[in-house]
Amino acid sequence: MAHDMTGAPERGRAPLEGLRVLDLATLFAGPLAATMLGDFGADVIKVEHPRRPDPSRGHGPAKDGVGLWWKLLGRNKRNLTLDLSTPGGRDVLLRLAARSDVVIENFRPGTLEKWDLGWEQLSAANPRLVLARVTGFGQFGPYARRPGFGTLAEAMSGFAAVTGEPDGPPTLPPFGLADSIAALATSYAVMAALRSRDRDGRGQVVDMAIIEPMLTVLGPQPLWYDQLGYVQPRTGNRSANNAPRNTYRTADGAWLAVSTSAQSVAERVLRLVGHPEFLDEPWFATGAGRAAHADELDEVVGGWIARHERAEVVAAFEQAEAAVATVNDIRGVMDDEQYRALGSITEVEDEELGTVRMQNVLFRLSETPGAIKWAGRPHGSDTDAVLAELGLSEREIAALRDGGAL
Repeated sequence: MAHDMTGAPERGRAPLEGLRVLDLATLFAGPLAATMLGDFGADVIKVEHPRRPDPSRGHGPAKDGVGLWWKLLGRNKRNLTLDLSTPGGRDVLLRLAARSDVVIENFRPGTLEKWDLGWEQLSAANPRLVLARVTGFGQFGPYARRPGFGTLAEAMSGFAAVTGEPDGPPTLPPFGLADSIAALATSYAVMAALRSRDRDGRGQVVDMAIIEPMLTVLGPQPLWYDQLGYVQPRTGNRSANNAPRNTYRTADGAWLAVSTSAQSVAERVLRLVGHPEFLDEPWFATGAGRAAHADELDEVVGGWIARHERAEVVAAFEQAEAAVATVNDIRGVMDDEQYRALGSITEVEDEELGTVRMQNVLFRLSETPGAIKWAGRPHGSDTDAVLAELGLSEREIAALRDGGAL
């Protein structure tokens, strides 16, 4: 049974059913965008080199020789091997493109063109095709041909510069943040391009530079600099816009995060911890004013939390309608009652590992929910089936394999 976002059987046709996506990309941003489309019903065909599989299959921990990251990234995808640099591989891809809606690729600019598989050839094979090109720096500009990874986007965008303690170095995230944000943006861009195609009848190219979505999520920093010359510094867990805002340790050793973005919440927190006198201070009336007195606020809020156990603090904050959350590691995530209620982690049957648990689809649709039909499959496991759908005979498939195209 497919795993929809509520754990119940699917209720209606998946919203992207009938769309075919060719995932030519490797590692994270492009493939994850294809995963998101597959989660809502698109037929995603993952195209990998016959002798050099997607590196994500070997990224991170493995169990019994089976890469675990791929189980997430490769879910809901059929797997085809194809060497695009060979004449046979090129011909098969053009035949697939003629029957597809979307191609997602992340080769360095010019690579598809070198194989005679650029936009000119792909759009000639299918004028309704959407080609999503996901690269570190985009298709043009002085950096376009540089190797690009999410880490570079996290550095270039300004994220690392504002992350970390004030007296510490710029800090990079220990996971694929920029790639994941770019994947979200790519899936959105593809849907926008498909909507345009459905209206006007022609496909187009999506040029997604990983350095740009990361810049967008950093908020008004360009405006602040443009209008005020203000450069946001590193502030650790604190915010320049409100306080108290930090992580605090409880009496039983847990860590909790507190946020007071709303003035009313800040007032509730200070009443809760027994210091309503702060509300009478003129500086307490604004977020920036409170941020300027973060030391004082952290002392009274952190001191109160340190005298109580986690469950007491959470219950008291909930009663006071103040914002608090446990700082979970993955063990806490897997056991969190809110994530359980939402079905955010779901069980999926897997042909190699039995049952595996992973993140569910991104959001809930009331009538046509997404679903995880299967976890990432072995390299090339659907090659013969996909080629047979194209009308290739067993003899033709064997000839392609003998020629190194598969």
